[in-house]
Amino acid sequence: MKRLTKNNERGFTLIELIIVIAIIGVLAAIAIPQFASYRTRSFNAAVQADLRNAITVQEAYYQDKLTYSAAVTDLIGAQYGLFISSNVNISIAAASATGYTMTAWHSSGNETWQIVGPGGSISG
Repeated sequence: MKRLTKNNERGFTLIELIIVIAIIGVLAAIAIPQFASYRTRSFNAAVQADLRNAITVQEAYYQDKLTYSAAVTDLIGAQYGLFISSNVNISIAAASATGYTMTAWHSSGNETWQIVGPGGSISG
């Protein structure tokens, strides 16, 4: 009869497994809040990029009509080239032959951005 000895047993001890789980827990506690912060910043960056594109499109619209558009729907599409990112909202608060005010935000972002143009800069 063959006898099993403890020298042939392989695997991890309970202590080793607990230590590994604790290390993973600490890393997750650090990484998850950072990930949420990165996502929020990326949503805000998408809003700024879309608002910059809307500025360019407003100027193209002005060249055709000699007035700025008061409706975002006039700017969206292939004619003027404004394509808004998913969950980004742009509204035009005021528009005339001399200027415009546009506001943009993302449904998951934490800031609202505005431009008063022409020639203004985006502010948040």
